[in-house]
Amino acid sequence: MVATAVSPSLESTAALAAGTVLLHRGDASAQVLHLMEGRVVLGFLQQGEMAHQLGEVQGPCWLEASSGLLGLPHAVDAVALTPVQLQYVAASEFMAQVLSMPVPSQTLLMDMARSQRQQTELAVSRLAKDADARCAEWLLRHAEPDAVVGGLAVTLRERKRTIAAQLGIAPETFSRVLRHLRDRQLISGAGRVLGLPNPQALRELAGV
Repeated sequence: MVATAVSPSLESTAALAAGTVLLHRGDASAQVLHLMEGRVVLGFLQQGEMAHQLGEVQGPCWLEASSGLLGLPHAVDAVALTPVQLQYVAASEFMAQVLSMPVPSQTLLMDMARSQRQQTELAVSRLAKDADARCAEWLLRHAEPDAVVGGLAVTLRERKRTIAAQLGIAPETFSRVLRHLRDRQLISGAGRVLGLPNPQALRELAGV
């Protein structure tokens, strides 16, 4: 998110429940959102679920302010993880306050907005690789010889939620992918140690 010195308008505020979709990827908006309190997850929604997760932000901060500054559609979806308090600032008012700043500050702010947008678009392009492929790549990267399983295996030393965050997907998606890989006999075991009975098939799935 781009932090700015612009003061949000107090004329429009809202308290919203956890699970509320705050921004829709691809939508343009006449308003810029300022997250006063609460936590928000950014990523891609698929069928109502945050299937691909880019990260989390906590208020106070701006939500996708770079899109408002650059006049571009939202690059990501945003969903409230907790109850949130929002302020809505008209895009015209937001830009008027930016234009009232000294020119060097305006230039710096716009440069930051363009840089943030480029970084977001790069992250989005990396998420184009589907969850199955990313999980397969992660498993191969963490594989070690294991005498018990008689081949390669991966020991889950972190919680599934933490691993899912590293992969940029929801924990539910990570669990579902593991079930799919198990059904396809690409992994074995149901505990913290996962055997990899067919590493070549995993490499083909990961595209490596």
